[in-house]
Amino acid sequence: MSTGTPPLPAGTRIGHVHLKVSDLERAIGFYSGVLGFEVTQRLGNSAAFLSAGGYHHHIGLNTWQSRGGPAPATNATGLYHTAILLPDRKSLAAVLHRVLEAGIALEGAADHGVSEAIYLRDPDGNGVELYRDRAEAEWPRAADGSLAMGTEALDLQALLAQVE
Repeated sequence: MSTGTPPLPAGTRIGHVHLKVSDLERAIGFYSGVLGFEVTQRLGNSAAFLSAGGYHHHIGLNTWQSRGGPAPATNATGLYHTAILLPDRKSLAAVLHRVLEAGIALEGAADHGVSEAIYLRDPDGNGVELYRDRAEAEWPRAADGSLAMGTEALDLQALLAQVE
């Protein structure tokens, strides 16, 4: 679909997400203690930056305007979810195991053909997608070669079998 605007280069990525949270320690407990991101920097008790693999930050958390605030309304505009791409199926299985061990409810799990995804909410009600991509050669295609993504049930027990 062309808009006449030149496309961004193929190497373009979304670098990080910055979330307004109600309780900084609770949010760090989720993103670091459950999901496994490492805290790279703190700004007192008002902000923290977290990463995977030593990057400066993938997630920023702050209470600058939201300390003690309510969760976002589900029928309001705003961020639908933050999608966190794991490098492989085994890594997705490991983080799913930690989420379930922490007693966090899943909102869904899907096999999209191009990826396998797990959906949940963080302690502030923000949507979180944990997923892994399949190799491009495995992506489902229509007869004309276009992508044929879908939403099928994801077998969580088979995924969890990847955890050693």
